[in-house]
Amino acid sequence: KSHEELLIPPTPCHAKTNVMFLKTHKTASSTVLNIMFRFAERYNLTVALPADQLFHLGYPRTFLAHFVEGFETIGQNYNIMCNHLRFNLMEVKKVMAANTFYFSILRNPIPLLESSYIYYKNNVPAFRSSRNVNEFLASPTKYYHPADYRENIYARNIMWFDFGYNNNAEDDTKYTQAVLEEIEQNFHLILIADYFDESMILLKHALCWDLDDVIYFKLNSRSQDTVQMLTPESEEQIKAWCSLDWKLYLHFNQSFWRRIEETIGLEVLEKEVDHLRSRQKELMETCLSEREAVGKDHIRNKALLPFQSGAANILGYNLKQDLDNRTLRTCQKMVMPELQYTSYLYAVQHPHKKRKELGLPLLWTSLQEK
Repeated sequence: KSHEELLIPPTPCHAKTNVMFLKTHKTASSTVLNIMFRFAERYNLTVALPADQLFHLGYPRTFLAHFVEGFETIGQNYNIMCNHLRFNLMEVKKVMAANTFYFSILRNPIPLLESSYIYYKNNVPAFRSSRNVNEFLASPTKYYHPADYRENIYARNIMWFDFGYNNNAEDDTKYTQAVLEEIEQNFHLILIADYFDESMILLKHALCWDLDDVIYFKLNSRSQDTVQMLTPESEEQIKAWCSLDWKLYLHFNQSFWRRIEETIGLEVLEKEVDHLRSRQKELMETCLSEREAVGKDHIRNKALLPFQSGAANILGYNLKQDLDNRTLRTCQKMVMPELQYTSYLYAVQHPHKKRKELGLPLLWTSLQEK
């Protein structure tokens, strides 16, 4: 590099603070939510939290602005929105500023469906009435009845549904093409859960955040012994049964890697992923007594127990006992499950409101549309 070139300072970028994350189901999105909540606290930002003792923004109903606590008074002055909702751009735009950065995350539909099966086993009629995931996939239409479509959303094309589209639509090329284009127009970035660390680096660059803003401990994952092995036939069947999600995934997996090559490049990506992993390991050694996630029965502090669902054993963490206050706070936030964190932020942002009762079932059948 010539002497002159070195005098040109790199263009500094400012951390984006107006961000909307569409939280999809069973896609590592609880881990992303935790990242968003911690960022909001670091910069003292306002989060669009669910109104009325709920933990999601009206899900599975299509989102409306009044599902946000305080919308009538706060209006368009929210910075962060990241709780579960069924996407509806016109209504989200009423809540979020015009310069908001929109992103979401997708996951390969094959592991996704198996994960949904275990997690929603007791709530989804199509899953409940089949013995295991392979039996369900051998003939989905035997268990999946159109009449139960509200309760069965997790059993077919759940990502398509979360983005606001009909998860039982015909897989017609012209239609799917139009939807993919619309998603591309509405979202600045789509991450891929199967490459989570790479996704965090891409997100960090897109938002101009620090490495520490995207450090995470994996949240809401389940113990290996609850994973069911899919047969090769089942895997093929998922691509057909969830063909809308399959198309969605293939399309955005491609654009994800293209985006990396065009912006960061694979070499820098690899370096930064290593950096992220070593920093994460460091933090786990600082914070955790076991240095890894533990099963629900081994979580000492019940306040940090994640919500348990279906046949999954949802893992959590034990913090070291002798941490100084500042470290303890940092570590607590890293491991705080979604419901507890939502509840805590709600109490901070809306002190005059009755705080959210924990111990609510998360599924929508409990509170709405009964």
